[in-house]
Amino acid sequence: MAIVDPHSGAPLTPEPDTSSQSSAQADIPDEQLIIDVDRNSIQQVLEFSMQVPVLLDCWAPWCQPCKTLTPVLEKLAREYRGTFLLAKLNIDDNQDIAAQLGVRSVPDVKLISQGGLVDQFQGALPEKEIREWLGRYFPAPEEAPASPEEQAAEALSAGDTETAGALYEQLIQQYPQHYAYQVELARVRVAEGHHDAARQLLDDLPPEERDAPPARGVRASIEFTEEAPSREEIAALEGRDDSEARFKRALRQVADGDYESGLEGLLELLKHDRAYGDDAARKTLLRVFDALGADHPLTVAYRRKLFTLLY
Repeated sequence: MAIVDPHSGAPLTPEPDTSSQSSAQADIPDEQLIIDVDRNSIQQVLEFSMQVPVLLDCWAPWCQPCKTLTPVLEKLAREYRGTFLLAKLNIDDNQDIAAQLGVRSVPDVKLISQGGLVDQFQGALPEKEIREWLGRYFPAPEEAPASPEEQAAEALSAGDTETAGALYEQLIQQYPQHYAYQVELARVRVAEGHHDAARQLLDDLPPEERDAPPARGVRASIEFTEEAPSREEIAALEGRDDSEARFKRALRQVADGDYESGLEGLLELLKHDRAYGDDAARKTLLRVFDALGADHPLTVAYRRKLFTLLY
Protein backbone atom coordinates (compact mmCIF):
# COMPACT_ATOMS: atom_id res chain seq x y z
CA MET A 1 0.00 0.00 0.00
CA ALA A 2 1.36 3.43 -0.92
CA ILE A 3 2.03 5.95 1.83
CA VAL A 4 0.36 9.33 1.22
CA ASP A 5 0.72 12.72 2.83
CA PRO A 6 -2.15 13.01 5.34
CA HIS A 7 -2.18 16.79 4.90
CA SER A 8 -2.50 16.86 1.11
CA GLY A 9 -3.46 13.31 0.15
CA ALA A 10 -0.63 13.25 -2.37
CA PRO A 11 1.32 9.98 -2.70
CA LEU A 12 4.62 10.03 -0.89
CA THR A 13 5.84 6.67 -2.13
CA PRO A 14 4.94 4.63 -5.19
CA GLU A 15 2.81 1.52 -4.84
CA PRO A 16 5.49 -1.11 -4.18
CA ASP A 17 5.52 -4.57 -5.70
CA THR A 18 5.94 -7.51 -3.40
CA SER A 19 9.49 -8.19 -4.53
CA SER A 20 10.74 -4.76 -3.47
CA GLN A 21 8.37 -3.97 -0.60
CA SER A 22 10.95 -4.38 2.16
CA SER A 23 13.51 -2.11 0.50
CA ALA A 24 10.84 0.48 -0.33
CA GLN A 25 9.67 0.56 3.26
CA ALA A 26 13.23 0.89 4.48
CA ASP A 27 13.59 4.12 2.46
CA ILE A 28 10.60 5.90 4.04
CA PRO A 29 11.87 8.99 5.87
CA ASP A 30 10.81 9.78 9.43
CA GLU A 31 8.64 12.71 8.44
CA GLN A 32 6.38 10.33 6.55
CA LEU A 33 6.12 7.94 9.50
CA ILE A 34 5.69 10.40 12.38
CA ILE A 35 3.68 13.62 12.19
CA ASP A 36 2.23 16.25 14.51
CA VAL A 37 -1.49 16.90 14.14
CA ASP A 38 -3.82 19.68 15.25
CA ARG A 39 -7.40 20.82 14.70
CA ASN A 40 -6.55 21.75 11.11
CA SER A 41 -5.22 18.33 10.13
CA ILE A 42 -7.01 15.82 12.37
CA GLN A 43 -9.83 15.26 9.85
CA GLN A 44 -7.33 14.53 7.09
CA VAL A 45 -5.55 12.08 9.38
CA LEU A 46 -8.84 10.28 10.06
CA GLU A 47 -9.44 10.12 6.31
CA PHE A 48 -5.90 8.84 5.86
CA SER A 49 -6.75 5.97 8.20
CA MET A 50 -8.96 4.60 5.41
CA GLN A 51 -5.70 3.61 3.70
CA VAL A 52 -3.20 2.96 6.52
CA PRO A 53 -3.89 2.55 10.26
CA VAL A 54 -3.07 5.54 12.43
CA LEU A 55 -1.61 5.35 15.92
CA LEU A 56 -2.72 8.57 17.62
CA ASP A 57 -0.53 9.58 20.56
CA CYS A 58 -2.38 12.09 22.74
CA TRP A 59 0.13 13.85 25.00
CA ALA A 60 0.79 17.06 26.94
CA PRO A 61 3.99 19.02 27.64
CA TRP A 62 3.55 18.71 31.44
CA CYS A 63 3.02 14.93 31.32
CA GLN A 64 6.10 13.07 32.57
CA PRO A 65 4.89 9.59 31.47
CA CYS A 66 4.36 11.04 27.98
CA LYS A 67 8.06 11.88 27.84
CA THR A 68 8.79 8.21 28.45
CA LEU A 69 6.16 6.81 26.10
CA THR A 70 6.49 9.00 23.00
CA PRO A 71 10.13 8.06 22.21
CA VAL A 72 9.16 4.38 22.42
CA LEU A 73 6.26 4.92 20.00
CA GLU A 74 8.56 6.82 17.63
CA LYS A 75 11.09 4.00 17.78
CA LEU A 76 8.40 1.45 16.95
CA ALA A 77 7.00 3.56 14.12
CA ARG A 78 10.48 3.55 12.54
CA GLU A 79 10.76 -0.20 12.97
CA TYR A 80 7.35 -0.87 11.41
CA ARG A 81 8.26 1.40 8.45
CA GLY A 82 4.85 2.48 7.22
CA THR A 83 2.68 -0.32 8.61
CA PHE A 84 1.03 2.47 10.58
CA LEU A 85 1.36 6.23 10.84
CA LEU A 86 2.22 7.72 14.22
CA ALA A 87 0.27 10.95 14.71
CA LYS A 88 1.00 13.06 17.82
CA LEU A 89 -1.66 15.36 19.28
CA ASN A 90 -0.81 17.96 21.93
CA ILE A 91 -4.03 18.06 23.96
CA ASP A 92 -3.15 21.40 25.61
CA ASP A 93 -3.11 23.10 22.22
CA ASN A 94 -6.11 21.13 20.92
CA GLN A 95 -8.47 20.78 23.87
CA ASP A 96 -11.59 20.69 21.69
CA ILE A 97 -10.22 17.80 19.62
CA ALA A 98 -9.13 15.96 22.77
CA ALA A 99 -12.65 16.35 24.19
CA GLN A 100 -14.21 15.03 20.99
CA LEU A 101 -11.87 12.04 21.11
CA GLY A 102 -12.80 11.33 24.74
CA VAL A 103 -9.30 11.91 26.09
CA ARG A 104 -9.55 12.24 29.88
CA SER A 105 -5.94 11.66 30.84
CA VAL A 106 -2.60 11.31 29.10
CA PRO A 107 -0.83 9.52 27.70
CA ASP A 108 -3.71 8.12 25.69
CA VAL A 109 -2.92 6.08 22.57
CA LYS A 110 -5.62 5.20 20.06
CA LEU A 111 -5.41 2.87 17.07
CA ILE A 112 -7.63 4.19 14.29
CA SER A 113 -8.44 2.36 11.07
CA GLN A 114 -11.10 2.95 8.43
CA GLY A 115 -11.99 6.15 10.27
CA GLY A 116 -12.97 4.32 13.48
CA LEU A 117 -11.43 3.45 16.82
CA VAL A 118 -10.01 -0.09 16.85
CA ASP A 119 -8.33 -0.16 20.26
CA GLN A 120 -6.59 2.10 22.78
CA PHE A 121 -4.50 2.12 25.90
CA GLN A 122 -3.72 4.68 28.58
CA GLY A 123 -0.52 5.21 30.50
CA ALA A 124 3.15 4.74 29.68
CA LEU A 125 3.25 1.02 29.02
CA PRO A 126 6.70 -0.56 28.81
CA GLU A 127 8.05 -1.30 25.33
CA LYS A 128 7.51 -5.05 25.63
CA GLU A 129 3.81 -4.59 26.42
CA ILE A 130 3.38 -2.12 23.55
CA ARG A 131 4.98 -4.60 21.16
CA GLU A 132 2.55 -7.26 22.37
CA TRP A 133 -0.35 -4.84 21.93
CA LEU A 134 0.72 -3.97 18.38
CA GLY A 135 1.18 -7.67 17.68
CA ARG A 136 -2.58 -8.16 17.92
CA TYR A 137 -3.00 -6.12 14.75
CA PHE A 138 0.27 -6.09 12.80
CA PRO A 139 2.94 -8.67 11.98
CA ALA A 140 6.16 -7.92 13.81
CA PRO A 141 8.80 -6.22 11.65
CA GLU A 142 11.57 -8.43 10.35
CA GLU A 143 14.73 -8.45 12.43
CA ALA A 144 13.10 -6.41 15.20
CA PRO A 145 15.60 -5.68 17.95
CA ALA A 146 15.09 -7.26 21.33
CA SER A 147 13.22 -5.14 23.84
CA PRO A 148 15.08 -3.97 26.97
CA GLU A 149 13.15 -6.57 28.97
CA GLU A 150 14.25 -9.32 26.59
CA GLN A 151 17.84 -8.09 26.65
CA ALA A 152 17.85 -8.09 30.45
CA ALA A 153 16.35 -11.58 30.66
CA GLU A 154 18.86 -12.90 28.14
CA ALA A 155 21.74 -11.30 30.02
CA LEU A 156 20.60 -12.82 33.30
CA SER A 157 20.18 -16.23 31.66
CA ALA A 158 23.73 -15.95 30.34
CA GLY A 159 25.06 -15.05 33.78
CA ASP A 160 25.76 -11.41 32.86
CA THR A 161 24.23 -9.94 36.00
CA GLU A 162 25.95 -6.57 35.51
CA THR A 163 24.17 -5.94 32.20
CA ALA A 164 20.87 -7.34 33.47
CA GLY A 165 21.01 -5.20 36.60
CA ALA A 166 21.80 -2.03 34.65
CA LEU A 167 18.91 -2.63 32.25
CA TYR A 168 16.40 -3.28 35.03
CA GLU A 169 17.60 -0.20 36.94
CA GLN A 170 17.01 1.88 33.81
CA LEU A 171 13.55 0.37 33.35
CA ILE A 172 12.70 1.12 36.99
CA GLN A 173 13.64 4.77 36.45
CA GLN A 174 11.48 4.94 33.32
CA TYR A 175 8.51 3.02 34.73
CA PRO A 176 8.56 3.41 38.53
CA GLN A 177 5.00 2.09 38.87
CA HIS A 178 5.76 -1.08 36.91
CA TYR A 179 6.78 -3.12 39.93
CA ALA A 180 7.68 -6.24 37.94
CA TYR A 181 11.03 -4.61 37.17
CA GLN A 182 11.84 -4.31 40.88
CA VAL A 183 11.07 -7.99 41.28
CA GLU A 184 13.35 -8.84 38.36
CA LEU A 185 16.13 -6.66 39.75
CA ALA A 186 15.75 -8.53 43.04
CA ARG A 187 16.17 -11.74 41.04
CA VAL A 188 19.43 -10.34 39.65
CA ARG A 189 20.64 -9.44 43.14
CA VAL A 190 19.93 -13.03 44.25
CA ALA A 191 22.02 -14.31 41.34
CA GLU A 192 24.81 -11.99 42.49
CA GLY A 193 24.53 -13.29 46.04
CA HIS A 194 23.31 -9.96 47.41
CA HIS A 195 20.41 -11.34 49.40
CA ASP A 196 19.94 -8.32 51.65
CA ALA A 197 19.67 -6.00 48.64
CA ALA A 198 17.15 -8.37 47.06
CA ARG A 199 15.06 -8.48 50.24
CA GLN A 200 15.10 -4.67 50.44
CA LEU A 201 13.77 -4.38 46.89
CA LEU A 202 10.97 -6.79 47.73
CA ASP A 203 10.20 -5.11 51.05
CA ASP A 204 9.83 -1.75 49.28
CA LEU A 205 7.04 -3.06 47.06
CA PRO A 206 3.39 -2.17 47.80
CA PRO A 207 1.74 -4.89 49.93
CA GLU A 208 -0.28 -6.34 47.06
CA GLU A 209 2.89 -6.70 44.95
CA ARG A 210 5.00 -7.88 47.88
CA ASP A 211 2.64 -10.82 48.44
CA ALA A 212 2.08 -11.66 44.78
CA PRO A 213 3.55 -14.88 43.29
CA PRO A 214 6.49 -13.25 41.42
CA ALA A 215 7.83 -11.57 44.57
CA ARG A 216 7.13 -14.65 46.68
CA GLY A 217 9.03 -16.68 44.14
CA VAL A 218 12.13 -14.50 44.43
CA ARG A 219 11.89 -14.50 48.21
CA ALA A 220 11.62 -18.28 48.18
CA SER A 221 14.63 -18.39 45.87
CA ILE A 222 16.58 -16.47 48.51
CA GLU A 223 15.47 -18.92 51.18
CA PHE A 224 16.26 -21.95 49.04
CA THR A 225 19.64 -20.48 48.11
CA GLU A 226 20.50 -20.03 51.76
CA GLU A 227 19.26 -23.51 52.65
CA ALA A 228 20.71 -25.37 49.67
CA PRO A 229 24.10 -27.02 49.85
CA SER A 230 26.93 -25.40 47.93
CA ARG A 231 27.90 -26.63 44.50
CA GLU A 232 31.02 -28.10 46.05
CA GLU A 233 28.85 -30.12 48.41
CA ILE A 234 26.73 -31.29 45.50
CA ALA A 235 29.84 -32.34 43.62
CA ALA A 236 30.93 -34.37 46.66
CA LEU A 237 27.61 -36.26 46.50
CA GLU A 238 28.43 -37.69 43.07
CA GLY A 239 27.67 -41.38 42.97
CA ARG A 240 25.30 -41.25 45.93
CA ASP A 241 21.61 -42.00 45.41
CA ASP A 242 20.36 -42.06 48.98
CA SER A 243 17.55 -39.86 50.27
CA GLU A 244 19.84 -37.19 51.68
CA ALA A 245 21.68 -36.84 48.38
CA ARG A 246 18.41 -36.67 46.43
CA PHE A 247 16.99 -34.02 48.72
CA LYS A 248 20.11 -31.86 48.59
CA ARG A 249 20.30 -32.06 44.79
CA ALA A 250 16.65 -31.04 44.52
CA LEU A 251 17.19 -28.08 46.85
CA ARG A 252 20.16 -26.94 44.79
CA GLN A 253 18.16 -27.20 41.56
CA VAL A 254 15.32 -25.15 43.02
CA ALA A 255 17.79 -22.58 44.34
CA ASP A 256 19.30 -22.32 40.85
CA GLY A 257 15.85 -21.74 39.31
CA ASP A 258 15.69 -25.17 37.68
CA TYR A 259 12.26 -25.72 39.21
CA GLU A 260 11.16 -28.61 37.03
CA SER A 261 14.20 -30.74 37.82
CA GLY A 262 13.90 -29.84 41.50
CA LEU A 263 10.21 -30.72 41.62
CA GLU A 264 10.85 -33.99 39.83
CA GLY A 265 13.60 -34.86 42.29
CA LEU A 266 11.41 -34.08 45.28
CA LEU A 267 8.56 -36.14 43.84
CA GLU A 268 10.87 -39.10 43.27
CA LEU A 269 12.16 -38.81 46.83
CA LEU A 270 8.59 -38.74 48.09
CA LYS A 271 7.85 -41.94 46.17
CA HIS A 272 10.80 -43.79 47.66
CA ASP A 273 11.12 -42.32 51.15
CA ARG A 274 8.22 -40.22 52.32
CA ALA A 275 9.43 -40.27 55.92
CA TYR A 276 12.78 -38.65 55.08
CA GLY A 277 13.39 -35.51 57.12
CA ASP A 278 9.93 -35.54 58.71
CA ASP A 279 8.17 -35.45 55.33
CA ALA A 280 10.65 -32.88 53.99
CA ALA A 281 10.01 -33.68 50.32
CA ARG A 282 6.25 -32.99 50.49
CA LYS A 283 6.71 -29.85 52.59
CA THR A 284 9.31 -28.54 50.16
CA LEU A 285 7.09 -29.29 47.18
CA LEU A 286 4.37 -27.17 48.76
CA ARG A 287 6.84 -24.33 49.36
CA VAL A 288 7.87 -24.41 45.71
CA PHE A 289 4.21 -24.39 44.62
CA ASP A 290 3.64 -21.33 46.76
CA ALA A 291 6.69 -19.64 45.31
CA LEU A 292 5.69 -20.30 41.71
CA GLY A 293 2.05 -19.38 42.23
CA ALA A 294 -1.10 -21.47 41.92
CA ASP A 295 -1.50 -20.82 38.18
CA HIS A 296 2.06 -21.63 37.14
CA PRO A 297 2.11 -24.61 34.71
CA LEU A 298 4.63 -26.47 36.87
CA THR A 299 2.49 -25.96 39.96
CA VAL A 300 -0.58 -27.27 38.16
CA ALA A 301 1.25 -30.29 36.76
CA TYR A 302 3.14 -31.29 39.91
CA ARG A 303 0.28 -30.62 42.29
CA ARG A 304 -1.71 -33.13 40.24
CA LYS A 305 1.18 -35.60 40.39
CA LEU A 306 1.48 -35.09 44.14
CA PHE A 307 -2.25 -35.70 44.63
CA THR A 308 -2.07 -38.88 42.54
CA LEU A 309 0.90 -40.10 44.52
CA LEU A 310 -0.63 -39.44 47.93
CA TYR A 311 -4.21 -40.46 47.26
